[in-house]
Amino acid sequence: MNKLSDFDYVLPKELIAQYPAKSRDSSRMLVLDRKTGKITHKKFSDFPDYIKKEDILVLNDTKVMNVRLVGRRLTGGRTEIFLTEKIESRIFKALLKPSSRIRERDEVIFDDSKLKARILAKKEANNVVEFIYPGGNIDKEVARIGCVPLPPYVKRSAEPLDAERYQTVYAKEAGATAAPTAGLHFTEKMLDGLAGKGAIIAYLTLHVNYGTFAPVKTSDVAKHKMHSEEFKLEKREADKINKVKEAGGRVVAVGTTSVRVLETCAVKKEYGVQGTEYRVEARSGKTDIFIYPPYEFKMVDTLLTNFHFPKSTLLMLASAFAGRELILNAYKEAIRERYRFFSYGDCMLIL
Repeated sequence: MNKLSDFDYVLPKELIAQYPAKSRDSSRMLVLDRKTGKITHKKFSDFPDYIKKEDILVLNDTKVMNVRLVGRRLTGGRTEIFLTEKIESRIFKALLKPSSRIRERDEVIFDDSKLKARILAKKEANNVVEFIYPGGNIDKEVARIGCVPLPPYVKRSAEPLDAERYQTVYAKEAGATAAPTAGLHFTEKMLDGLAGKGAIIAYLTLHVNYGTFAPVKTSDVAKHKMHSEEFKLEKREADKINKVKEAGGRVVAVGTTSVRVLETCAVKKEYGVQGTEYRVEARSGKTDIFIYPPYEFKMVDTLLTNFHFPKSTLLMLASAFAGRELILNAYKEAIRERYRFFSYGDCMLIL
């Protein structure tokens, strides 16, 4: 049995990054070799040195929406609405502040906008909000007046720089309420350079939602109920991944979100007496795949990931990929070397 306490570590609070690095590719990168346990300290600008022309890089092209809205109730009082999931075109699940003062049927208005929000249901983390907007496109108006939804451990308000830096340079498909943070280190120049040396790049979509920050509350990890997130893998991209895999190249997953889609879409491919291999098939829908030791990875050969919260499902995924002891040892080394942690922090390349 995997105990929750097996995935704990002590992190000094000052190592939680509150701002991004000066430039995307100037972040530090800890390189961990799973076979030898060797740790090497690099800069992310060195990442292309580890990618071969026969490899495929798999990126999550989700786009973070401006889902943090600040307005005021008609009854008076500042109100923050943090949209966590769209239910219908006008209806969303949301977090509300100050929660204790907000009531069902309260209405919230916003400066410089005709948009109005009505609280349909008040249920802790499952509040339901309906938008009323005579102007037409609600999503467009929310994006205009909303703010970047920084993670709860970034203890500051969103600033103009966050509109750019809490978004990957290849973000395309709007729908996320949190960023796929391993991708934040890439620049357009680096991606062009990787393509120029022959590395193949594939895209998939997983709309990261606020559930990614939900704590595991069960002492037995296996009893944890994983949140679900919308995903999409197009046939064209699946074909590219399968072609590389069949030719013996490596599938390099950028971030745990890419891993979750790849492993969700993995299916067995029979080769008779030669054994069983895996491929991915084009799919879309919702995934609640929960990856923890001793999970058998079917598609992912190399993983680029940021450093994750103690006792989190993301740390468990990394532990399944490299081994719990090896990961925790690498985290100790990262803390000793004063790496920056979490969304705006440094990263780890696991070979």
